[in-house]
Amino acid sequence: MRYTTFGTTGFEISKITLGTMTWGQQNTEAEGHAQLDYALEMGINAIDTAELYSVPAQAETQGSTERIIGSWLAQTGMRKDLFLASKIAGPLPFAGHIRNPLGYERAQLDEALGKSLDRLRTDYLDLYQLHWPARKTNFFGKRGVHTIKDDVWEDNFLDILTSVNELIQSGRIRHWGLSNETPWGVMRILHLADVHGLPRPVSIQNPYSLLSRSFEVGLAEVCLRENIAGFHYSPLAMGRLSGKYLDGRATADSRLNQFKQYTRYNGAAALEATEAYAAVAQKHGLPLAQLALAFVIDRDFSQSTIIGATSLEQLRENIGSIDVVLSKAIYQELEAIQTRWPDPSV
Repeated sequence: MRYTTFGTTGFEISKITLGTMTWGQQNTEAEGHAQLDYALEMGINAIDTAELYSVPAQAETQGSTERIIGSWLAQTGMRKDLFLASKIAGPLPFAGHIRNPLGYERAQLDEALGKSLDRLRTDYLDLYQLHWPARKTNFFGKRGVHTIKDDVWEDNFLDILTSVNELIQSGRIRHWGLSNETPWGVMRILHLADVHGLPRPVSIQNPYSLLSRSFEVGLAEVCLRENIAGFHYSPLAMGRLSGKYLDGRATADSRLNQFKQYTRYNGAAALEATEAYAAVAQKHGLPLAQLALAFVIDRDFSQSTIIGATSLEQLRENIGSIDVVLSKAIYQELEAIQTRWPDPSV
């Protein structure tokens, strides 16, 4: 495994973080525990989860992923050896079963964090993240912002910073971060944090993959110049870049076949680009999944890449990407595909 300092935390985090969002829906508790055992054996020391999980979001399984991690932590006593991250859900209709109202007010942060800590069977988190912005902006498959008319949101970032600072001072969280944020949002928060002497977010967890490179426009420079850790999810584009939908390994239970509502990576351009990336991988004798993951892992603005799997076989292949070094020739071929199909998914 390879390690790097995670933003300003001082924590040496593995370049691969174990993602967990399928546990409790596509994976059983026993399977989740087996993945944790194997990941730690391979040197991974970071786990990412959320109060929303498992996915797809529904009342019946909400919190199940954190409970599975919590039962494993209780059995193994490994808490002190891990960087553990979770998230609080913000106001969107598909999360309304979690809490009413949804938001990032102090009382909501207190309630959400308390329940996450109980499920995880720990008394602190290394990283607590706002899962998505509360305002009207572009995230979850939206390419850009065209209007903010009718947006009732009022800038509450200073209140959030004050509340997060109190949570840090209490010892219940060590650091905080953002997810699905925009360059404006990150810079606005950093400005307020600096002006008022409050803790900056240490990371941003946004999608980034060969099919979705919009992070490079704005956010990558923010990360590099402000020492914000890029903490990327969906590096395999929800499995599209695993290659299994091209070579017949996908089954009816595979995520994009089972959950038709996830359309971000299903467009014609995404499918064509995936075929082109697969051809590059085959030419150079690499599994497509390892090529795609190696590309994300080696970005200067990426401190750790979140991978998920529904089987140990998938997990082994994905973790194996840590040993893959892409040549200059491969990068040139990947850039040629990006030029032909620029960011077919967002």
